[in-house]
Amino acid sequence: MPLSPKLTRSRHVGGLLYGAALLVLVHVLGTIGYHWIGRPAATWIDSFYMTFITVATIGYGEVIDLAGHPGGRLFTVFIAVVGIATFSYLFSTFVALLIESDFNAALRRRRMERQIAHLQGHYIVCGIGRVGANVARELLKTHRRFVVIEREAEVLQRWNDLHPETLHLQADAADDEALKRAGVFQAAGVFAVTGDDSHNLMIALSVKLLNARSRVVVRLHDVRNADKARRAGADEIVSPDFTGGMRIASAMLRPHVVNFMDQMLRSDEGLRVEEVVVPGDHAPTPIGALLPRSRDYILVATQEQGRWVFNPADEHLVQPGTVLVLMASPQGRANVESLFHRGG
Repeated sequence: MPLSPKLTRSRHVGGLLYGAALLVLVHVLGTIGYHWIGRPAATWIDSFYMTFITVATIGYGEVIDLAGHPGGRLFTVFIAVVGIATFSYLFSTFVALLIESDFNAALRRRRMERQIAHLQGHYIVCGIGRVGANVARELLKTHRRFVVIEREAEVLQRWNDLHPETLHLQADAADDEALKRAGVFQAAGVFAVTGDDSHNLMIALSVKLLNARSRVVVRLHDVRNADKARRAGADEIVSPDFTGGMRIASAMLRPHVVNFMDQMLRSDEGLRVEEVVVPGDHAPTPIGALLPRSRDYILVATQEQGRWVFNPADEHLVQPGTVLVLMASPQGRANVESLFHRGG
């Protein structure tokens, strides 16, 4: 398994520190050795200089006379071999650090772009700040495929440190080219959840101009911008301030319901209230024949042409285009969707 970029950098930095420590050790040993060999005439400066020019292969004459000292010349050979090898190791490690950082980044980008190009029916999360990160975590928990677009490198890096396998692009999500690279033509939906209302409006407009079929959910701080967001193409508008206020009121008025929903959202099984749309070419089928009983899902209601039917009877006919509202695990949702892919 290939090392992660962070592990690769750590390995090379560790190699540089190891090589530097070894180089210092060579100079210390060489200085002490030459000082002992050249005593009493050799000074500490002469000894260090002799070591340095030997390791650096500068080629100056012997500062300390070794003509009558064969052991001293053998010591010089030892210092030269170890010192030159250490220099070579340091240089190669430094070059590898520079090359692999850029090379691995380029490889990761190309591999990620190929993966994105093969996605169908995925989601695009524009902005991975506080709100965007919660959106992305929900997509992960419910086993949805998605691509993150974030223009701030530090924000994107924080997310990637926790979720390194996430497909992502560092770009401006309002830019058409960035949306195309993220697969907007094949995307099922786009979340415009940056911290800037005007930027989210631009993202919604850009998405709809490129792929009018893609569903767009826009985050707005100021609900007065809701009409503008609708005109820009937003299918749904969510205001965290408004939603937070409703959540606070519900915690007071219906605490047990809120507690149940909170427990469901925190569940490791990914239990959620999901929806599945019956394909337009599906023949009308009674509920009892369409959905076998299962512990993976519970049918809560259906919506047909704007009319809600709660807890429908087994003989209730499910028409093409009906929305099935289920309480289901990710696997349960997938099982219901597969019923229609197999033709019921």
